[in-house]
Amino acid sequence: MDPAPHSDISAVSALDEPARRRLYDFVRRHRDPVSRDDAAEALGMARQTAAFHLDKLAEEGLLAVGFARRSGRTGPGAGRPSKLYRRSDREVVVQLPERSYELAGQLLAQAIDDSERTGEPPRVTLGRRARDLGRAVGTESGPGDAEFLATLERCGYEPCIEGADIALVNCPFHSLAEGHTEMICGMNLELIDGLIDGTGSGGRVARLAPADGYCCVRIETTPTLTDG
Repeated sequence: MDPAPHSDISAVSALDEPARRRLYDFVRRHRDPVSRDDAAEALGMARQTAAFHLDKLAEEGLLAVGFARRSGRTGPGAGRPSKLYRRSDREVVVQLPERSYELAGQLLAQAIDDSERTGEPPRVTLGRRARDLGRAVGTESGPGDAEFLATLERCGYEPCIEGADIALVNCPFHSLAEGHTEMICGMNLELIDGLIDGTGSGGRVARLAPADGYCCVRIETTPTLTDG
């Protein structure tokens, strides 16, 4: 649910390019970081080509980058550090439609910790955690209706304009909501309330409105009061 710079779908797509996949496989098989020269020589590839694809993999978060002098020498005359690559710790999971079960697990774990520390009911702390996260994501995305819709899209909700309202075609917590409807839908409602607040989408309100084929939350437009 984090509109992060790396999309799992984009990362998987990056590996669809044959040379890029060979380089990724070469790096992941090595315990120690490898250089552009290492990869190019091992795969019979031009160094410039290897560098291009390695950097693309790093941009997608699939490889981590560091710098070190391979000779171990330091000081004047030691030469420039080499750019080194290793497999990143990022986990890539592609689910269609998009799901955010890891996020739900993190929120639930945080809520339990908060509950044990404060003595508040877990659902109260879960709602607060979800709302705070939504507000933080919304604030980072910036104000405005366009930004709000884009944020909902990046978070996997698949927003759809229906009249004056925004329907959410996908629920990122679908399986959990089926088994624990009241708790998870309540968490979802607080999360979207936070998004509305964070993006400053005035005139919008999130309500629980379960319907087949939709997320349990629907975003309605509040009527504007005018002088009669």
